[in-house]
Formats: sequence, C-alpha cells, structure tokens
Amino acid sequence: MSRTLLSLSAGERATVIGFKSEDAGVLRLMHMGIVEGAEIELVRYAPAGDPLEIRVMGYNLSLRRQEAGTILLDDDGSP
Repeated sequence: MSRTLLSLSAGERATVIGFKSEDAGVLRLMHMGIVEGAEIELVRYAPAGDPLEIRVMGYNLSLRRQEAGTILLDDDGSP
C-alpha cells in the first residue's frame, strides 16, 4: 500500500508514484512539477498544520492538506 505526502515528517523525501484521483486539481499539481518520478521533500508544516511547504524540482511550493493527501508516494520513502 502506498502512502500520501501527509505521512512525511519535515525533512523527509520520497518519490511521487501517482495520485488518488484524476480531477482538475491533479492536473494543476502536475503543471507545478508534481509528476510521477519527481522527488518531493516536505520542508515544514504551518503552525496550524495547514498549509504545508514542499520542495519539488528545485523550488518551494505551499499546498493545502487536502491537495497533499491526493499525492501518492513510494512505500519505503527512498527515491
């Protein structure tokens, strides 16, 4: 079973393997560089836990928890 971006702790990295759904929100994420095979690092959570900051393709990006929950990652956490 794969895990989502929400399972990472700050500083952890993993590789994207897909998405839970195939809606317009996923297409927007893909346009921002979150594609299959991309390495993602969770930089930090906001103090209230939403949004969270990630690093992908050399830049930082903020995502809502709902968006992050749709991003599937490899099982072992190693790229």
